[in-house]
Amino acid sequence: MSTVTIKPFLRLSGLEPLVVRPETNFVNVGERTNVTGSKKFARLIREEKYEEALSVARQQVESGAQVLDINMDDALLDGVQAMTTFVNLVQSEPDIARIPIMLDSSKFEIIEAGLKCIQGKCIVNSISMKEGEEKFIQQARICKAFGAAVIVMAFDEVGQADTKARKVEICHRAYKILTGQVGFPPEDIIFDPNIFAVATGIEEHNNYAVDFIEATREIKTLMPLAKISGGVSNVSFSFRGNDHVREAIHSVFLFYAIKAGMDMGIVNAGQLVIYDEIEPRLRQLCEDVLLNRNNENNEATEALISFAETVKAKGKETVKDETWRKTTVEERLKHALVNGITDYIDADTEEARLQYPKPLHVIEGPLMDGMNVVGDLFGSGKMFLPQVVKSARVMKKSVAYLFPFIEEEKLNNPQAQEGGAAKVLLATVKGDVHDIGKNIVGVVLGCNGYDIIDLGVMVPADKILDEAVKQKADIIGLSGLITPSLDEMVHVAAEMQRRGMQQPLLIGGATTSRMHTAVKIAPGYDHGVVHVLDASRSVTVAGQLLNGDTKPEFLKGIKTEYDKLREDFGNKRAVKQYIPYEAAAANRMAIDWDNFKPVKPQFAGTRVFRDFDLSEIRKFIDWTPFFISWEMKGKFPAILEDEYAGKEATKLYNDVNAMLDKVIAENWLQAHGTVGFWPAAATAADTITLYNEDGSPREHLEMLRQQIKKAAGQPNCSLADFVKPAQAPEDYMGAFAVSIAGIEPHIKRFNEELDDYNKIMLQALADRLVEAFAECLHMRVRKEYWGYVSNESLSQEEIIKETYQGIRPAPGYPACPDHTEKNKLFALMNVPENTGISLTEHLAMYPAASVCGWYFSHPQSIYFGVGHITEDQFTDYHNRKDMDEAVLRKWLQPNME
Repeated sequence: MSTVTIKPFLRLSGLEPLVVRPETNFVNVGERTNVTGSKKFARLIREEKYEEALSVARQQVESGAQVLDINMDDALLDGVQAMTTFVNLVQSEPDIARIPIMLDSSKFEIIEAGLKCIQGKCIVNSISMKEGEEKFIQQARICKAFGAAVIVMAFDEVGQADTKARKVEICHRAYKILTGQVGFPPEDIIFDPNIFAVATGIEEHNNYAVDFIEATREIKTLMPLAKISGGVSNVSFSFRGNDHVREAIHSVFLFYAIKAGMDMGIVNAGQLVIYDEIEPRLRQLCEDVLLNRNNENNEATEALISFAETVKAKGKETVKDETWRKTTVEERLKHALVNGITDYIDADTEEARLQYPKPLHVIEGPLMDGMNVVGDLFGSGKMFLPQVVKSARVMKKSVAYLFPFIEEEKLNNPQAQEGGAAKVLLATVKGDVHDIGKNIVGVVLGCNGYDIIDLGVMVPADKILDEAVKQKADIIGLSGLITPSLDEMVHVAAEMQRRGMQQPLLIGGATTSRMHTAVKIAPGYDHGVVHVLDASRSVTVAGQLLNGDTKPEFLKGIKTEYDKLREDFGNKRAVKQYIPYEAAAANRMAIDWDNFKPVKPQFAGTRVFRDFDLSEIRKFIDWTPFFISWEMKGKFPAILEDEYAGKEATKLYNDVNAMLDKVIAENWLQAHGTVGFWPAAATAADTITLYNEDGSPREHLEMLRQQIKKAAGQPNCSLADFVKPAQAPEDYMGAFAVSIAGIEPHIKRFNEELDDYNKIMLQALADRLVEAFAECLHMRVRKEYWGYVSNESLSQEEIIKETYQGIRPAPGYPACPDHTEKNKLFALMNVPENTGISLTEHLAMYPAASVCGWYFSHPQSIYFGVGHITEDQFTDYHNRKDMDEAVLRKWLQPNME
């Protein structure tokens, strides 16, 4: 009978577990449910408005806190009663109680009151030896009896530890008492070696940060299972009132403290800046002070203080231009819309509401006038998509303010009409989970006065059409990313024809094209099918379709264009020459297998990565596609200096990096993945067999081959060409699946806040992160896990250009277009259980930010597109797969000649 080894990690829990592993990123402790740190929270507790105080806790959880610090230390409070009441209320709120609690008090009776209410495994903050060993042991035993982890302050009978030696001495002494006399699990001990303020002007304080960092390093060496925590804001106390400098100090301090072994801390994660993005002069000054360099006679301290004064002076001189506030309310609303300013929108909307006869007139008047300006500027290329999305956020907030008044008027006057805005219904089709492009189209159309009905993702045809009838939609827009979505769009168009619907149909998404729309979709529906290349074109198309004067001529032009495309497509098919499958198989890529020595991977089977470090993944982001998703075409980083788009591209880049800082600091998103390796052999022309370690066959992977006639000397490629042909395993092959999880609550929050800008930003960022995760793991595979190029040394630019050896093609994409092979990949690595990725009925991956694929290591392996195949290859392929012919034919229909 096999035994399971439970590793000695710090394991905490609310309703959900939090396991602090060696690879876990810095654990962020939410600090606002602390009467000494939040005036609002303190007021609510003093006034016994406990239910309202829960909103503070909820906000901390929603903002990404992984642990919730609760402190009731106030001279005017009954701390025991307050802690008992509030913790009990917290435990009854599942959305708050899901994370662990940190019971924070200098009075042990308050901590003990909290311990009696906690339903998970919490942290006690804190106990110490300041009143001697006997009391320390007594309190530790109580904490242990309740199953709590403890924070131990570096504080003894003499006082707080201020030097490295004292910090290490006290922590080591406490550790020996806890583990030796109390029987405390070492992994449940967290030390706080005291963070004190630097740059105070007192020379004895200059080494405080160094002492903490060095003590942290030594404590982790002496007691490797223990954790380190601290109150980070203490270190910058000398610069209170100067947030710019304080934020830089915190980031630099954490950069070195985390490297030394600091595991968690109470810090305002939303106000941290990226270490690499701190202006070089300020970063150097912070490092000089924190690391006590060049600080004889307080020189480094004085230099940082002088710099801080210049920042303060700059802040005083920088006055926002508020002259626009002196104009009419109509001009103010227009200015706010064009510039994306939400600061005054409620007040200005209310002022306009009082001036206009009906609240609806505010929307139809000044708000639409402002959005018309936005539309004109965007259409003429004078505004960029990120700016338009910010404008939409202002519009939504204003409309949301007016909505109750409009509803009230409708109740009082049943004859009141909602207005004549044209309705556009948008949906991502059944089986597909991708919606960034659809969301952008919705925002752009909404900015141009259209009423958007967004049905979301994975929407069946019947629901799309039923809702279109129910909502009296004027236009239907379909979106999709994966190739099966193309068939679903054909089905929706056919259903529209069968039902006798009249609305024009817009087609968009990454896999869609004008050619596919013309050849496959448009012939099935008689009332207008138009492919929309990107969001900026959607406004023009919608305008033409909804204008009774221009619609007939516009659709006539589209029909003529699509008829010509179909004719051209037919002619090209006739011109293209295909060779028999047997001849294509004989023309495989020539590889000298006799002189090829396969490299054996470092392990067989799979390895799982949970909560992979996003800070590491970040280094591999290719930012160019991010800008393309915002319809800002140009290569990164050159786009930041572009004469036309550079200014807005830089703003967008700064915004997304600020969000990424927050995502990492507050653990918004989690990266999960798995990789696997197996002995392999090409056992037939286009079959790769994977084997178990004992040599028994495990899985047969079926590949397709190019059949188009090639120039002399050019091979007809199949992925099977890149694995050594044999009847037993002589080579190796790998696979991977990665995902970025956790986006849903944040998307929900942004939706509730009417914040399309940050919603789309986060979706686009998640897509970039998952691609970066795949790239990061592939590098580790090449250098470590498989190790076939262990000495590889490539720049980020070279990695983005894929100049490395080996490929990672994905099922469903050009080199292996059959999505159904994805099922084998998922089964081989137990992907759903190991990563949380699931497959829809159309084999799209959920979460949407997911990537999977195969690993090939041979130096001659390349990416290619299979293209179209003929019936003879389809017959051979079907014979190799255990699958119904009609179903397989449907999946491969886009590739059938």
